[in-house]
Amino acid sequence: MAKQSIQVEERFHTTRLDKLLTNLNPEESRSQIQSWIKEGFVQVNGKKAKTNYRCQQGDFIEWEIPEEEAFELRPESMDLDIRYEDEHLLVVNKPKGMVVHPAAGHSNGTLVNGLIAYTNLSDINGEFRPGIVHRLDKDTSGLMVVAKTNDTHEKLATMLKERTVKRQYQAIVHGEIEHELGTIEAPISRDPNDRKRMAVVDHGKEAITHFRVHERFPNYTHVVCDLETGRTHQIRVHFKYIGFPIVGDPKYGPRKTLNSEGQALHARRLEFTHPITMENIIVTAEAPAIFQETLKEINRWT
Repeated sequence: MAKQSIQVEERFHTTRLDKLLTNLNPEESRSQIQSWIKEGFVQVNGKKAKTNYRCQQGDFIEWEIPEEEAFELRPESMDLDIRYEDEHLLVVNKPKGMVVHPAAGHSNGTLVNGLIAYTNLSDINGEFRPGIVHRLDKDTSGLMVVAKTNDTHEKLATMLKERTVKRQYQAIVHGEIEHELGTIEAPISRDPNDRKRMAVVDHGKEAITHFRVHERFPNYTHVVCDLETGRTHQIRVHFKYIGFPIVGDPKYGPRKTLNSEGQALHARRLEFTHPITMENIIVTAEAPAIFQETLKEINRWT
């Protein structure tokens, strides 16, 4: 275990212990920090403390970060929905509920596990993210382009950076959006109050989402979104920011919402110039059944 310690400065006087440690360990969630404290990995002045302990100036705090369980990336045979493929790359329609690549708590059953059983992939992103040029959240379904070779990977990454890959999504949001078209331009970075969330913050990274209304319902709107940038959780954060959170979003939406098995968000269209052949590639994928069922449920109320 990695052991760390600090002596509480005046500026942290009366700060809750769990909040202070969350600020010092930005990659960990507050709930994870709280579990460390409850399990005895944190001591204040040589003694166990409670998560809500108010730190005092001069307190000596020691904590140990439990080591993550090592795991091996193993190929798993899966029925992948490949929408385009050649010797350089492929476009896969990721199902809702599937994690893209292995990480702590998700060592198997990920899209990468299935991809490495299916074909060879680039190794630019390391052992656990082979071929992954961009990603989708676990409960966001839809299209992803995956690189088979390092040359293709590098060129696709450059294209994404230069914003020449067109990515279109559809979503169902709470509320009735009055405008037919709109652009949300608001910078995104880590939420300073919760490092596991993203938020619109001053001096964040540029983030631009274009949208149009596809259909309105009482209390809901079906929208189509075009990404100009691709920040983490961008569409989810942007629609929360303008007051129309995505239906079913457990992180950014209301608690009382429709059962759409996570956020009602689907990556439905990819368009790009093939980095090797220079062909114009357009790939589409229909929204999953749960998305369609959510729309039908809303329709029944009208």
